[in-house]
Amino acid sequence: MRKRKTPQPNIDLSDPKYYFNRELSWLEFNNRVLHEAFDPRTPLLERLKFLAIFSSNLDEYFMVRIAALTQQVEAQVTKLSPDGRNAQEQLDLISQRLRPMVIQQHQHFEQAIRPQLAAHGVYLLDYIDLNQEQRHYLQQYFEEQIFPVLTPLAIDPSHPFPYISNLSLNLAVIIQDSETKKDLFARVKVPNSLPRFLPLPEGLRTQEKDVPAVWTGVPLEQVIAHNLAALFPGMEIQEYHPFRVTRDSDLDLAEDEAEDLLLAIEQELRKRRVGGSIVRLEVHASMPEMLQTMLLEEMDLTATNLYAVEGLLCLRDVMMFRELPLPALKDPPWTSSVPLPLRRASDSTLDGMDVDGDLFAIIRKQDVMVHHPYHSFSRTVQRFITESAHDPDVLAIKMTLYRTSGDSPIVNALISAAENGKQVAALVELKARFDEENNIIWARKLENAGVHVVYGLTGLKTHTKVVLVVRREEGHIRRYVHIGTGNYNQKTARLYTDVGLLSGREELGADLTDLFNYLTGYSRQQTYRKLLVAPVNLRDRMMTLIQRETDHAREGAHARIVAKMNSLVDPPIIAALYQASQLGVQIDLIVRGMCSLRPGIPGISDNIRVISIVGRFLEHSRIFYFHNQGSEEIFIGSADWMPRNLDRRVEAVVSIENPAIAKDLQEILGTLLADNRQAWDLQSDGHYVQRCPATDEQEQSSQKILMEMV
Repeated sequence: MRKRKTPQPNIDLSDPKYYFNRELSWLEFNNRVLHEAFDPRTPLLERLKFLAIFSSNLDEYFMVRIAALTQQVEAQVTKLSPDGRNAQEQLDLISQRLRPMVIQQHQHFEQAIRPQLAAHGVYLLDYIDLNQEQRHYLQQYFEEQIFPVLTPLAIDPSHPFPYISNLSLNLAVIIQDSETKKDLFARVKVPNSLPRFLPLPEGLRTQEKDVPAVWTGVPLEQVIAHNLAALFPGMEIQEYHPFRVTRDSDLDLAEDEAEDLLLAIEQELRKRRVGGSIVRLEVHASMPEMLQTMLLEEMDLTATNLYAVEGLLCLRDVMMFRELPLPALKDPPWTSSVPLPLRRASDSTLDGMDVDGDLFAIIRKQDVMVHHPYHSFSRTVQRFITESAHDPDVLAIKMTLYRTSGDSPIVNALISAAENGKQVAALVELKARFDEENNIIWARKLENAGVHVVYGLTGLKTHTKVVLVVRREEGHIRRYVHIGTGNYNQKTARLYTDVGLLSGREELGADLTDLFNYLTGYSRQQTYRKLLVAPVNLRDRMMTLIQRETDHAREGAHARIVAKMNSLVDPPIIAALYQASQLGVQIDLIVRGMCSLRPGIPGISDNIRVISIVGRFLEHSRIFYFHNQGSEEIFIGSADWMPRNLDRRVEAVVSIENPAIAKDLQEILGTLLADNRQAWDLQSDGHYVQRCPATDEQEQSSQKILMEMV
């Protein structure tokens, strides 16, 4: 039932009490990831995967977000976040919320996951549990494969405390000189060039009862620890303790001072490898307080930077166990489909996966929506680019590359296109965080092949996902486009949900031509025919669309907004949604990660519902629906509702004008909103509650339903 009333003029919608802290909201997202590792309905190796993702996410969180807050504290920045907190208050709250989550993660791995792995023949053992034969094998392996790589570093007045590299695993070793009986301290780095978990050969695998032995092994650091005597001959090993550091790893780049952006970023990457200031010290809980204090002092840290955990450090490394040949412990295998318009007309069944030869003719006839991973990336978007590269009638290809894979067939297609004499332009975003080095490699390869490579605009990241193909047909020039929500990466396209539009509409081709001129040349383009482009007109258009629904509700008409995105933290957008809710607009938001909007506040946001879906695939698509008194409008694109997307990035959002595609997108949104398996409801106090089917209700997993629908 719609709750409508006139907004009270004395309510300040920018009041901090109406906003969740974005950093704490992100922690709640990562907690939902961790919950998947706890959920017994999730296959065992997939639960292990979610444990690893939780750890990997935390590493990046510390390297970027915690590092940024720490810098604000050190610089005595007084600016408050939208929820009214300064940087130190945020760091304190993060610590309070995060520490119990880290404890839960490690307890679950040690007490639940490891025993269940053993029950299926996967034995991740501690060195002390090995039999004599297994120890003998690992001692030989140590001498032959590990010992030559290690470099013990003494720490004393003549040997200063060594540099500890970012995310490295280390052993703090206490040694006693056998002659002087003096205690000494040394550091041994666990080499990341070797496997983190060392497998034993088949004949030495542990086997219990009737369970076939699939894998048996031990952590690399334990093999090193139990063979430390070889590194310190004549010394007595007193004790050893693993530890790990996380450093500030965000790039500090003054673009306006960089004559060559590529060289400037290469220099910054070298600094990153050396590392910024340390923001987290992880130690095993067995490390004595004296040693903890010494490490903190040497690294210029305080107890707030210290995380002591029971069990293995760096659980991101357990992702490797997902590769074991145990299909019963993984998600069921599944094969993506091809959109119906691209299937052969002679065989429109789901088994008819072959596609018609003339891709351009199909797109010329009608717009085609692709929905990954439910639709195959390689047989749709990748095929569009590859065929364009080899089509003799194609004159030019222009595209943006934000993140791509290390063996990208997309980049190889662009190289082939240039070699085939086509005009090829690629905007490679060198500032894509943690993909900078990979993008530099590809940029150089593209340049060497004759591709026109540009690096975007000063002060703006180019985050948009677009391709423009220019083709000569019967003496005329025709343009074809792909506009999407996801990166041109065939690996993540199997793991991330994204939508895209393949179209031959002239207005879209003209808009992308203008956009690429804006990106590669000099342009102050302010208007586009069909595209919503950030930072040009996207924010204003989104605000206008929200206001239009608000005006309709004010007039007593039905008004509705449904929006799906990764993050919602933009205060002006949130205030506009609050105002719409006050007038009675029904608003459903599907926000996977950070959400600063507080739903369910009486008189403010009681017409707003927020869900988050965490499942087999990472929800990455952005879809925006506005009811518009029955003349519905729906958009897809690359932008979240965040200040960085609306103001500091180049983004493109496109209106869907094909009625069939618009209906399909609405069906996708409806399926997501009806999810009662992977969906979490955001409460007005900031907590999320996972939906569960009622006793008489059938389970509805949106991702499973969408897998079955294609």
